[in-house]
Amino acid sequence: MLVRVLRDFCRRTTAVPGGENAVNRLIHVAVPLEKNRDRRSFLASVPRKDEGTEGEKFVFIDSAITKKEEMFPDINTPNMLFGGVKFSDVPICHIKSSRNNTILHVTKVNGERIMIRSCGMEGFKNTRKGTNIAAQATAIGLATRALDFGIHTVRVTIRGLGPGRMSSIKGLTMGGLKIISVTDDTPISWNPLRSRKQRKL
Repeated sequence: MLVRVLRDFCRRTTAVPGGENAVNRLIHVAVPLEKNRDRRSFLASVPRKDEGTEGEKFVFIDSAITKKEEMFPDINTPNMLFGGVKFSDVPICHIKSSRNNTILHVTKVNGERIMIRSCGMEGFKNTRKGTNIAAQATAIGLATRALDFGIHTVRVTIRGLGPGRMSSIKGLTMGGLKIISVTDDTPISWNPLRSRKQRKL
């Protein structure tokens, strides 16, 4: 449409130096500008890249805490009842979140495994296994299977620093499980491996 308007404008004006060449020059300059404007409006309308889940990058913990006394465990915690079950008898959902995969398994208190799911078992292949979307889908699948087993309340222990840390916890709650505690079991090395020698330039 802009090209048609410019052509009409140039035909009406008699004092355009160069005649038909000037019309073509104006058209060739104007079309790329219009393309850029269209691209800018398109990019503005597209939502920004989604990380998969809310709270993956940051969590405002201070706003979530209402009573700090009830948030942390004390002497009476093992005897507290959650859904008619003692805290010490509630099944544990172990989440191992690595850079390449996320593995979830539910165990009894004595360590006997009830079920296991991973991103590869859910149908994700290669690098897609290491995404937070895959971890969330795996957690939802595990939660639905746990509900079929009659498990409604779980404790969560999470291990590793992969992209599926937060999204797998969110997936468990989306699947219908009630999480009563979250424990971070990520191993920390206090005497790490010796670093590589410095590169000589």
